[in-house]
Amino acid sequence: METILRSIRNDLRLSMNGVTAASMRAKGVGYRMNFGVDILRLKRIALRYAPDRALAETMWREDVRELKILATMLCPPAQLLKEDAFRWGCEIVNQEIREQACRNLFQELPYAEELVQGWTAREEDNIRTTGYWLFARLCIIRSEAVVRIGHDELIEKAVSDLKSESLLLRQSALNMLKFFGRISPYNAEKVMSMITAFEYSNDPQEKEIFDLLSFEFQE
Repeated sequence: METILRSIRNDLRLSMNGVTAASMRAKGVGYRMNFGVDILRLKRIALRYAPDRALAETMWREDVRELKILATMLCPPAQLLKEDAFRWGCEIVNQEIREQACRNLFQELPYAEELVQGWTAREEDNIRTTGYWLFARLCIIRSEAVVRIGHDELIEKAVSDLKSESLLLRQSALNMLKFFGRISPYNAEKVMSMITAFEYSNDPQEKEIFDLLSFEFQE
């Protein structure tokens, strides 16, 4: 494994983009190390290596942006235990890793709906954000996992979090509602019924959300 890790690190050094890395640091995206390698290049690097559970876990533990993203690309979904997947989700600290983990790995797991339910039930904003983001991804790919989740309770939680002080949590909850509603007119009607009070709210943000989702679901 050490030989493979050395090879991957060498690939990253050769692909390093110092300007991008510096820009991320300036925006507050902090890692012990950040090579600034773009996602397309990381996908090409991942194709050079065989998926490996132990390798993925080792890379995930590193506070290195590219290694964390590669971990989500090289972890075989069939080999990731539920408790380990849940732990990975709870360890996510920024939106880029959240999006990559949900797209590359979490949405492919056979127990994805359990992760959504577990994460959205947590008190920590960043963990609920990951739960909503994963459910949005499941809606986008029309996963069968969507129908195995209790929608009413999840929508109620998301609507409540539309009032959160956390911008990322609000955005992820709104995205979840949007993509769930896109699946069918029935789903859209369910979402709108949950936010009907927003239409005449004195809160400009709630009114904007109502108008946005109304426009989104128009046929």
